[in-house]
Formats: sequence, structure tokens, C-alpha cells
Amino acid sequence: MLSPKKVKFRKQQKGRMKGKAYRGSTLTFGKYGLQTTECGAISARQIEAARVAMTRRAKRGGKIWIRIFPDKPVTKKPAETRMGSGKGSPEGWVAIVRPGRILYEMEGVPRDVAREALRLAAHKLPVKTKFIEREQD
Repeated sequence: MLSPKKVKFRKQQKGRMKGKAYRGSTLTFGKYGLQTTECGAISARQIEAARVAMTRRAKRGGKIWIRIFPDKPVTKKPAETRMGSGKGSPEGWVAIVRPGRILYEMEGVPRDVAREALRLAAHKLPVKTKFIEREQD
């Protein structure tokens, strides 16, 4: 699973998810892509599950790029703990995405295979997405 090698601070505040993605909102590497249409936090496990689903559907053909990285720590308090007594310990990593962000890109497979692979990947993610493709020159 994806996680940073080293971070400056162990814990982060939650923050607000608003606005649109301007960076990472155009297809750069592949011919087909999966783009978000809403804000959300995607965990490292979800990113990996979607990648596996895509790879299996494409029968390990073509090339896949993951355009997001989980760099925000998420904390959790133990079950049945009283309120107060500070922030919980880090449990996992999430990638914060805004509408318009490209999550995955794909190339080297037919359009229908890419569409189906990205559809299967979308089912593993907690945000709404849409299939996009590069304009023909």
C-alpha cells in the first residue's frame, strides 16, 4: 500500500474539502482516465483495491498510472474511549481529492476494455467519478 516514507508531523488537522482541482485535472500520461466529480478522502487501501481491479480486468495489458498519493495521516481513537484525553494515534493514510482530479490513467488497451476496467475501479472508491478520454488531434 502507498504511504509516505517520512513526514514532518505525525498528525494533521482534518481541514475542509471545498473548491475544484486545477492541478492534476488533465490527462497527461494515458489515453483514458478516471476523473472525480466530488470532494472526498480516498484511503491507501481503496487506491490499491481499485488498481488491482483495473489490472485484472485489463489482463495485465497496457499501462496504468496512479495520479494520487495518500499523504495525509488519519487518526482514530480506540473503541469505548471517553471523550477528551487528546487526539488518537495515526491509523492510515488518505489522499484528499477535489472535483476534476484525475485518479487513474490507462493506455495500451482497447476503449471498451479501458472503460470496463475504470468502471470496476470506480466501484472500489468512495467518490463519484466519470470516464474521460483524450481528444484526438
